[in-house]
Parts: sequence; C-alpha cells; structure tokens
Amino acid sequence: MAGLSIVSNTVVVTLKLVVGIMTGSVAIVSEAIHSSLDLVASVIAFISVRLSNNPPDEKHPYGHGKIENISGTIETILIMVAGIWIIQESIAKLKHPEPIELPMLGIGVMLLGALINFIVGKKIQKVGEATNSVAMKSNGLHLLTDVYSSLGVAVSLLLVTLTDWLILDPLIGIAIAIYIIWEAIGLGKESFLPLVDIRLSDEEEEGIKKIIEKYGNQFIEYHHFRTRRSGADEHVDFHLVFPIQTSLDEAHRVSHAIKNDIQEQFPKSEVLIHLEPETSAKTSEGYVVE
Repeated sequence: MAGLSIVSNTVVVTLKLVVGIMTGSVAIVSEAIHSSLDLVASVIAFISVRLSNNPPDEKHPYGHGKIENISGTIETILIMVAGIWIIQESIAKLKHPEPIELPMLGIGVMLLGALINFIVGKKIQKVGEATNSVAMKSNGLHLLTDVYSSLGVAVSLLLVTLTDWLILDPLIGIAIAIYIIWEAIGLGKESFLPLVDIRLSDEEEEGIKKIIEKYGNQFIEYHHFRTRRSGADEHVDFHLVFPIQTSLDEAHRVSHAIKNDIQEQFPKSEVLIHLEPETSAKTSEGYVVE
C-alpha cells in the first residue's frame, strides 16, 4: 500500500510542479512542495514499515517498532521546514504580485491531484488504523491534508480569475503553510512521544485492566502495571500476586489465560507478567517477595 502512495505522489508532484512553473502561481508551487514531502513521506513509510516488521534479533531483542516513530519524526521536521519556506515565498509574492498564466490549467491539475490523493489516502489510512501503524497513518494523513490544500488552491485560482485580485494567490499559500505546520505538530506528538516510552492511552489501559480483573477471583491483586508503545507494538507488564498455596502450574495457567486474552484484543501487544506469592508483609506499593 505504501508503494501505491509512492506512485500516486510521483504523478501528482510532477503535474503540480510543471503547471506551477507554467502558471507562475506561488500557491501551486507551494502545493508541489507539499506533495513532494508527501512523496518523501511515502518512501520513508515504505522503508520503515518493512524494517519495523523484522522480528527481534540479538541486537534488538524488543523488536524494531520504533523505526516507524523515527520515520514519523523525520517527516514532521520536513513538513515544518516546507511550511516555513512556503510562507517566505508567499510573503515575497505579496510584495511583488505577478499575474497568473493559464489559471484554468492550474485549477484542473489541483482538482485531479485532490481526487488521486483522496482515493489513495483513504485506503492507506484504513490500513494504518487496522494495523495501528504510525508510519501508515502519518502517510495517509499527509495525503488527505494534500487534498484539502489542493482544493484551497483551486478555489483561490478561480477567485483570482474572476476578480483579478492577485493578492489571493500568496494569501492562500500562507494559509496552506499554516495548515501544514499545524498538522505537522499533531503528527510530531504521535511520532515522537513513543520514542520516550509514553504509555498507552487511557482507553487502551482501561481495556487491558478489565481483562486482568476478569480473572480477579483467581489471584489476590496486581501492581506495577506499566505500558508503552513502540511503533505499532504495545508493551504491557505487571506483577500478579497469588495466594501462597497456589501451585506454580496454576499461577502459570492463569497468567497465560490473561496474556492470551490481552493479545486477542490487542494483537500487536507484548505481555510480560511477573508472578508473586502472597506474603504477610504488604507495603504501600503492593506485596513484596521476601
């Protein structure tokens, strides 16, 4: 699916860049830059998804999931740089406005690019949501933001044609840049935070806790509950305290049942459960092993 976005973006970038140069529209050129970043993002996503799916090895015992987060962070930086560049070019165009040549050609290319990216972006976003892939979700988001900005440029070109207000072209370029930067901030949060081992969402953690508590009549309590995200993978670990008379086989059976239920609801999860026997000493942090 990432390969499809590379092909579609290559076509869209080429069309926008050629028409942007032909028409002299800073908004179209800005869109070409925006779409070229989508192309870079698609290439990064294509590579990172394949690398992150590699199984754990001797040097990476926890897998390669964070490669997706690194790629998303790189994409964010590229988008921010592009947004700043577009604003600079638009300000220069405000100071020295120039007429737009062949505006209808520009409108046609913007609409065609929006249609292509809408179809491809929706497909990639659907795959990203299904697999919880940060790289795929960010790639789909890039394509869909390109749809909205392309439609904005088409409207601006139409207004310039009808009113001859040349100032509209750079103003729309600035609006696109601000929108791009805003989207980049959201993407940056989703991509970067897992690199510092941010926990799963409240909703996800509550879902996991409900599964654990479903077996509450077979253990005393659980503590040291921790979660973190790594690319598309979720990591869960906690301590499970059993009555002192519980056999190791029985504790092992219960812990495996809990682990299987968690992984059934969260297929990309890695679950580690530490078994503890009941003791007479109980601290504020839970039971301790003596």
